[in-house]
This record gives sequence, C-alpha cells and structure tokens, in this order.
Amino acid sequence: MFYQTLALCISLAAFSQTVHSLSNESYIAACRCFIGDSCWPTESEWKSFNATIGGRLLQTTPIAASCHESSLASYNLTSCELLRGAWYNPQTHITSSSSIMAPLFTNNSCNPFLPPAASCTLGNYVVYSVNATELFHYQQALAFAKKHNIRLVVRNTGHDYNGKSTGASALAIWVHYSKGKEFIDYDSPTYTGKAFKFGAGISVTEAYEFAKSHGKVVVGANQPSVGLVGGYTQGGGHGPLASLLGLAADQVLEWEVMLASGQVVTASKSSGDYSDLHWALCGGGGGTYGVVISATVKAHKMLDVVSIADLTLQIPPNATTEIENEFYDAVGTFISHVPTINDAGCIAIWYITSQTFTLATLFAPSLSQESLDKLLQPVLEAYDTGRLSFAYSSKQYTDFLEAFQTQSSVEVSNLNIGGRLIPRELIDNDISALTASIRNITTRGALFSGVSFNVSQFEPESIGVNPYWRRSAFDAVVAMPFDWTNWSTNHKAIEYITRDAIPVLERLTPNGAAYLNEADFQQRDWQKVFYGAHYGRLADIKSKYDPESIFYALGAVGSESWVQKNDGRLCRAS
Repeated sequence: MFYQTLALCISLAAFSQTVHSLSNESYIAACRCFIGDSCWPTESEWKSFNATIGGRLLQTTPIAASCHESSLASYNLTSCELLRGAWYNPQTHITSSSSIMAPLFTNNSCNPFLPPAASCTLGNYVVYSVNATELFHYQQALAFAKKHNIRLVVRNTGHDYNGKSTGASALAIWVHYSKGKEFIDYDSPTYTGKAFKFGAGISVTEAYEFAKSHGKVVVGANQPSVGLVGGYTQGGGHGPLASLLGLAADQVLEWEVMLASGQVVTASKSSGDYSDLHWALCGGGGGTYGVVISATVKAHKMLDVVSIADLTLQIPPNATTEIENEFYDAVGTFISHVPTINDAGCIAIWYITSQTFTLATLFAPSLSQESLDKLLQPVLEAYDTGRLSFAYSSKQYTDFLEAFQTQSSVEVSNLNIGGRLIPRELIDNDISALTASIRNITTRGALFSGVSFNVSQFEPESIGVNPYWRRSAFDAVVAMPFDWTNWSTNHKAIEYITRDAIPVLERLTPNGAAYLNEADFQQRDWQKVFYGAHYGRLADIKSKYDPESIFYALGAVGSESWVQKNDGRLCRAS
C-alpha cells in the first residue's frame, strides 16, 4: 500500500491548488480537510487564529514565486536569477517556513528553473506555518488543526530527504526559532553528569558551538544544516562521533513532548508512565508520537585532538576493462578496511562513481595525524603497489568544532536517493559480492556513497531504533541526479532506484534494514526495513499516545492508516 500510494505522487503533473467541488461528504469526512473544501477555515477564522498566537501565522508563498507570473507573485528576473544561483545551498531553504529541500516533494509546483510562463502553485507546500517559539504556540497550532481537521506537519530546517516536513493543504508547526539551550547538571537512576537541554529549533552547528563554549562536545550530524532535536535524532542519527560515542538517539536523557491531547509531558528512561515514549522517540522515527519541544542529551568531555584525512582515486573516462577491474578492486580494498576504521572510533564518508572513488572525510576523534596515517597505512600501501594514481592528505586539529567546520556541506537539493544499512559480516565474509554490486550500480550512472560507524556498544533493545544498526558497518546511499527541467528523467531515476539499485543491495542483505532518514521513500516492506523487530511495540506506543492518528509523516510508524491521494489529499486507508 505504501509503495503503490506514493508512486502516485511522482505524477508528471504538478499538484494543483484548485478549489475542490466534492459532493461526496463522506469522502471528505474520511480525509484531512483540503483547501477549497467546505470544512476549510474561512479567512476570518485564519485571522482570528493569527491574533490568538500573537501574529505568528505565516502564509506560504513558495520562494521560487518570483520566477513566475502567477497569482502568488509577479515575475522578477533579478530575484529569480539570484535564487537560481543559490538554490542548491541549504541556507537558501533553512530560513523559509515552507521550502522543501528534497526536490521530488516540490512536485514541480513552483519550479525556479522552468520558464516564467510555467505554473506556480502551492502544490505540496504547507499552506500556513506557525512560527512556534513558546509552548502556547505549539498548543494553539495543534488545537486549530484538530478543530478543523487539517493535516499537521512539524518542520525545522527543511533538511529532509523524504518529504516528512511538508504536505499539501497542511498547517506546519515551524520550530526553527525554538532556540532554547541550557548547560545543566543531570541526575537520574540511569545517568548522573553534565547535560545539555536543547530546544527543537537548535541546529547541529549551534549545538556544537554551545557545547564548545562549555568545554564539552555533543553528538550530532555530519551536516551543519541538520536540526539536532527533530527527525535526525528521533530517527537514529549517525555523525562524526558515532563510533566513539554512539548514535544521537543513544544520547537522549529526556524528551519534552506535546502529545496529541495537547498535554506536555517529560519522557525519560526512568520516568515511569512515559518511559515507553522515551524509548520510541529514541530512533523510532519523528513526527508521529508527539511534537518534541526540547531534548536533554549527554554532554561529553572535550576532545584533545581530532584528525581528518581525505583521499581521491580516479580513472579516465575510456579506461580499459583491466583498469576498471583494478579500480573496483581498490574500492574493495578500502571498504574491507572500514570495520578497522570504525573500531578505532573513527567514521568515514565516501562517494563512488564509475570513474572516481572519493574518501571525502575520515573523521578521527582522539587520534593524532600520525595515528590516523598509520590506521590507513594498509590501504595506502595497497594503492602504492597498483597502477592507479591517487591523492591523500591528512591534518590534525586540537578542537572538534574546528575540524567539523572544515568539512564541505552536502547539497541536499539535487538528488533522488535510496539506502541500505550494510552489515559488518558482509564486509568480513563477502567483500567481492559487495564490490560487484557497487560496480553494478555505479556503471549505470548512479552515485554510491557510504557513511561508516560502529554503534554496537549499545544494547539493541536499549532504545527504539532499528536493532540492525548495532550490527551495521555503514549506511549506503544510492543517488541519481535530479533534473529540474525534465520531470520524466526524474521519474525514470526514481524507478531505477526502487526497482533495480536497492534490490541489488537487498539481495546482498536479506532480512536487512535501511536508515529511515536516508532511504527510498517507496521502500517495500518499510515497516520491517525501517524499524525491524521493534515495529510492533512502536505501533502500540503510537496508538497509546495518538489514538486518533493526529500525527502523520511519510513512512512513520502508523502511517499505513493513511493514504496520500495523487493531489496530495491525505485520507484514511480503507
């Protein structure tokens, strides 16, 4: 059902913001209220709501509206050209209450790269957002959405590959400016020590900077545009300190959560009535159990040394089969060394095409440059004896934040993706099969990337995250370029990922898993693949705290209770 329904959302026609003249009232009653329906709030009701929350209601105009002549805005060549030049920079979207970084989920409704005469409608963008900075704002937004049966979305930076932070005819709780942060002493039966309490809008960079100001480090993501408290941590969350300290979800001491009833509770491992909610929020997926207002996480001691390495190996476009074989052997040599890298407390991020292997970052907390070079020596020696040329460099830092800030930010607005967690035993027992699969994928024009980690130091049942994480060596992501001017190309790319590339990895990893934040949104058997053996318990917790299914997100626990129609309308599954 998930696959069939979402496939409709890849329609080559954009969603339209038209007034629906539906005579079937029972059909409307089974769905969230859609703009144009008789149940949709009047302009005066929206104005009254805005007054209630102190003028914090924001009506959406897509940021690309200046690129078109429409009822939303007038065409402005200068503004449009500036926007096009900055479109792939995450910062362009972060300060918007509605913009969508994942290009597929814009559904071509207001495309900055199409001619001015092309349509610009709201489409899959939220209609309104509440700029929530106080508990009152959260509660009033929830109450208004419930009163009018409106789809509710929770969003922060918009760094979201799978469309969870948007929705047609939706009201968003925009948490981006919920920037509270505290350095505290925390005492509980399960943890005593220093901790940080972060509001829902805190970014990874802000968390890192605040931790440094107190002589500490905190576990977060590899990319600065990620919000720390939201779907990242609630979905598991790997990052530069994962092999040393664990997933982001492993760090959470307590959550401050607004339930579907509007009640605000504190959920911790030792909180009695809400310990199950704490367990679910720690890796069981965001946007479905409640709205997280803040999270309290462990503070860790400052790192005295951090080293970073990078490596590039490339072959020419018309290389012989013999050279290609040597290239993929070199790829296999590196990946076979990944478990050793992870065991040293390090993580690696790499990208592979049919011509290039790029180790973008080997992040080595607590290792000197000399120790890092020694760690990679077996790989470098193997490369030295081959015929392929490569470039390697490494550098040592005395500060985690400084090392982190040297890394380049990923452009999240130009890819179609799917993913799979790769278990350590596959690398140990059948590296040739894994390498052959990578070759299969990359020679068909896809990018194969990996982010490594070792988070086996935590018990699989300790939190709600898929237990498969504990046996995995890296998160593999397959990506195809996104074409903003040819939607049919994107349709073919998505179908390739779903029907060809991901099945290649699935055959290697039967009964395996995928990181729900970096997976194919059309993933078959998504309950098992995203959540593993924990899905049943997670579904029970969802039903306990949200019995009316107020909260919905694509691929989230309980989302099978809903079907998204081809116009974006969200309806109860029959």
